[in-house]
Amino acid sequence: MRRVVVTGLGIVTPLGVGVRRSWRGLVDGHSGIISVKNRGPGFAALPSQVAATVPRGSAEDGKWDATERLRPGDERKMASFAQFAIAAAQEALDDACWAPETVEERESTGVHVGSGIGSFDDVYDTSVAYHSGGYKKVSPLFVPRLLINLGAGHISMRYGLKGPNQSATTACTTGAHSIGDAARLIAFGDANVMIAGGAESCIHPLAMAGFARARSLATGWNETPHLASRPFDRARGGFVIGEGAGVVILEELEHAKARGTRIYAELRGYGLSADAYHMTAPREDGEGPLLAMKRALRHAGVSPRTVDYINAHGSSTILGDAAENRAVKSLLLGEGGKQNATDINVSSTKGAIGHLLGAAGAVEAIFTILSISENVMPPTLNLENPGDPTEDFDCNYVPRTAQHRRVEVALTNSFGFGGTNASLCFSKYG
Repeated sequence: MRRVVVTGLGIVTPLGVGVRRSWRGLVDGHSGIISVKNRGPGFAALPSQVAATVPRGSAEDGKWDATERLRPGDERKMASFAQFAIAAAQEALDDACWAPETVEERESTGVHVGSGIGSFDDVYDTSVAYHSGGYKKVSPLFVPRLLINLGAGHISMRYGLKGPNQSATTACTTGAHSIGDAARLIAFGDANVMIAGGAESCIHPLAMAGFARARSLATGWNETPHLASRPFDRARGGFVIGEGAGVVILEELEHAKARGTRIYAELRGYGLSADAYHMTAPREDGEGPLLAMKRALRHAGVSPRTVDYINAHGSSTILGDAAENRAVKSLLLGEGGKQNATDINVSSTKGAIGHLLGAAGAVEAIFTILSISENVMPPTLNLENPGDPTEDFDCNYVPRTAQHRRVEVALTNSFGFGGTNASLCFSKYG
């Protein structure tokens, strides 16, 4: 099996556009969650009126302006999630100094970028237009803008990449699955370089209404949106919907060494599992997440005691955070693991950026890679009182303030509706 390393990072988040801006905002404790009440009557009528939106404005200020980030005509052809994916991919390629030009380079470079929901706006707007005006109101670009795999497709076409071209759509596990599956394509020799990640942009009243009806969204902080996402906190009451994209450049180790490029971290392990339990609720004992993490460590060939940090799925839901906490403690405590719960370091970056759905796993993988590269554990915002005493929330959840410590091995978790789970294990290269 060929070894896989990370050589480039690209990101679009509610904290800003670009890796450095998003990472610095995260470490400094900033929040990208705002009120969307005034966006229109559809939002104002919802029980949850907060969301983590990508800030709009000048690229010079680290914000999103499609006309500055894309080529002429792209905005018409691409849905928002694909636009975010293109921008993140460009940053990641530039960061990796990888610009494939020869036939061999292009044939050995692939793309694996997915989305959980895709272009919700196009579905809604076209449905309304078709209902009122019929066939001629449907744009010829409707289906191409709609398809999940067009994020990856546009990246492939932009750079002339002829390696594997795939997309995962596994709800909130999409980004992690995309990175893990892409790594396996490299490990098995199907590509030397993969552009991998996830993108999402579905902050729409109907999408939010659906999640709210499923009792998944935070509803008690409409007047104080920055407090709404509170992973592991006793007062947590649901997740905050977000948007953005995360893309990494994965590369076969010898290929990266031959180029002399910077290596952020090595992707050592990838574990998958299913809850086989419920459409939206996790098993309370956390068996599914535990299996995914165990398999990631087994694949990596490392023991639980060597895990320095876990970037948790930690979405701020009552059942989900408790189940993941149980899984983490089951994995890391006891024989082959750590002696005390306080030795377990785990945080959730969703306190700052909300839940980016299909992009979450990729963005959080980037934060995990940076925690290894820079020896910083990002904070869990709004963690004032760890969960109910009966839930045994007694680990170090990096409350409110980043902590500086050496991080050699880290896991990042993603779990999705349908009971699908993934865990990625990264380590320092060397």
